[in-house]
Amino acid sequence: MSIKKISKNQPEKFEFNNKSLELANKYISNYPNGKQQSAVMGLLYIAQRQNNNWIPLSAMKYIAKFLDMPYIKVYEVATFYSMYNLAPVGEYFFQVCTTTPCMLRGAYKLVDVCKTQINNLENQVSNDGKMSWVEVECLGACVNSPMIQINNDYFEDLDETKLQKLIQNIKEGKEIKPGSYKGRKSAEPENNRSTLMESKNA
Repeated sequence: MSIKKISKNQPEKFEFNNKSLELANKYISNYPNGKQQSAVMGLLYIAQRQNNNWIPLSAMKYIAKFLDMPYIKVYEVATFYSMYNLAPVGEYFFQVCTTTPCMLRGAYKLVDVCKTQINNLENQVSNDGKMSWVEVECLGACVNSPMIQINNDYFEDLDETKLQKLIQNIKEGKEIKPGSYKGRKSAEPENNRSTLMESKNA
């Protein structure tokens, strides 16, 4: 897993658009007076969504003023949590889970596909600008492992062939469908199993 690096190319200015401003105020309203700074994580998320899925330093400074808190505290939060991107990512941002359940079911084969089909390095945008990938910790869909999060959607029960096809569809501008790639609904057992003892259906 690579270390997150802050982009050298930084926009000089950032401010919330009307939609983001409305949502930010809604987040802040969830906290009592004097505790508005507790909304910092939510506001960082809003900034990231507005800015093509990454957070520039100017956005951190803007949020610090917005919440009347020291800039360094916003910076500490943004650099500590892995879900905040500190440099530009692809239009389709792949987060490959490699925690134990996914690893045991072939996650590193998916990593190899990302290396060959997107970019050999994590956090580097593909030549066409469409995709980038990163290795992450558990995304909470262990029962449907191995899986990848692309932007805000989960793509589950993958293997090398299915992931290669998914990436090819992106390159060709085709729609990609989130969910299980084994046809499972939500987290139901494979092959209609009803108990752990039905080994014949495993």
